[in-house]
Amino acid sequence: MCKFRDHCGIFGISGCPDAAVKTYMGLYALQHRGQESAGIVVSDGENLNEKKGLGLVSQVFGSPDQLVELEGDAAIGHVRYSTTGSTTFANCQPFMINYKRGQIAGSHNGNLINAAGLRSEMESEGSIFRTTTDTEVILHLLAKSPKHTTPESVADALSKVEGAFSILFLTPEYLIAARGPRGVRPLVMTEVDGRVAFASETCAFDLLDLPRGRSLEPGEVVIVDRKGSIESFFPFPKVKSAACIFEFIYFSRPDSRIFDTNVDKIRRRMGHRLAIEQPADADIVISVPDSSNTAALGFSRESGIPFELGLIRNHYIGRTFIQPRQAIRDFGSRIKYNPVRGVLYNKRVVVVDDSIVRGTTSKALNSIIRQAGAKEIHLRVASPPIKHPCYYGIDTPTYDQLVASYSSVEETARYIGADSLGYLSLEGMLAIDELPKIGFCDACFSGNYPIPRVDEASKEKMNSC
Repeated sequence: MCKFRDHCGIFGISGCPDAAVKTYMGLYALQHRGQESAGIVVSDGENLNEKKGLGLVSQVFGSPDQLVELEGDAAIGHVRYSTTGSTTFANCQPFMINYKRGQIAGSHNGNLINAAGLRSEMESEGSIFRTTTDTEVILHLLAKSPKHTTPESVADALSKVEGAFSILFLTPEYLIAARGPRGVRPLVMTEVDGRVAFASETCAFDLLDLPRGRSLEPGEVVIVDRKGSIESFFPFPKVKSAACIFEFIYFSRPDSRIFDTNVDKIRRRMGHRLAIEQPADADIVISVPDSSNTAALGFSRESGIPFELGLIRNHYIGRTFIQPRQAIRDFGSRIKYNPVRGVLYNKRVVVVDDSIVRGTTSKALNSIIRQAGAKEIHLRVASPPIKHPCYYGIDTPTYDQLVASYSSVEETARYIGADSLGYLSLEGMLAIDELPKIGFCDACFSGNYPIPRVDEASKEKMNSC
């Protein structure tokens, strides 16, 4: 069981009288990043107040008019998904603590690869933990810091962790945002008319009619006080950027802008490149909705094969990849999609998907498409084979569950029931001109981990996922 891996969505806003409502709406836009729990902490300038729980944003909070008890002009929020065994109320974020300087709350997206070691060390010194997440480790480090101000304590605490993080802190005086030195996880900010907001993706700003703003730089810490004053500084040693390429492939919404680049544009270019590298003789192109829609459009345009809607997605079930248990993933694969039989019958079909992880979803979908009368199925994947686990905040499983780590392309094609299978090459993906000129983490494809130091305690936790 892995207890230290979270891929989540975070949102924060300051200088806004209805901060809780704005945060609620921001979390709604980020719901695709986590469906297990949701939470909001708000500041009125003197105290912090919280509400959180298990479930979707709508289930935890109801409608916006039910947030009247969360009064304040600054707030942070969180939506979460986790791995097996961590679905408990105690792990719902944001986390709020009382310590020597008063109240502080934290909302975190990422994974600390030395969290278990730090936790074990602090427990041996008498620290007591209420949760099984690495976010609480950060708050303990902050509480122990000898620095004299909250911003200094935040920087001191984060300087002791290894891994990937984008994190928001809220106190009665400050809203503080920080992005890890390698910039693995995205974090964007915007400001207008005295309001300052932060989010995992710009789609949260769009819903609130806020400007799209900019990405925080890797290693940047931004402090917003109650007067709206903004200070930015870089307290960490400069290291090579390693932005998560999987954010473009799957996690981020296509209408978002992350790493200062439009997601839709990159996915479309991945589809173009895929059609060049892995052509197919077929009658129609279909996508596995919704994350591969734009890649399929790119494939169709480059190949000249018409795009059709061959699968209809049930939008009332969550994303199968980010469900915390395999049994739920398998159930979701069966009820999430329905074939358009008139489109698929007697056709040679190119199915474009964003990625293959375990292969179980692809196998189920190909069976559905075959039963709808398709003559041939040619699966094309708009990313390279995932052969290695991710230790930086995405729930890719261990080697024995990653189908590409132990099967050839031909073996995988037979397993999932495809007539042919083709992946976008790693070289081709990274050569896309529209990708921002920053360093990317491609460890799940290449095995080249940009943050190699993993303490033994954390490694044991990861390897037991």
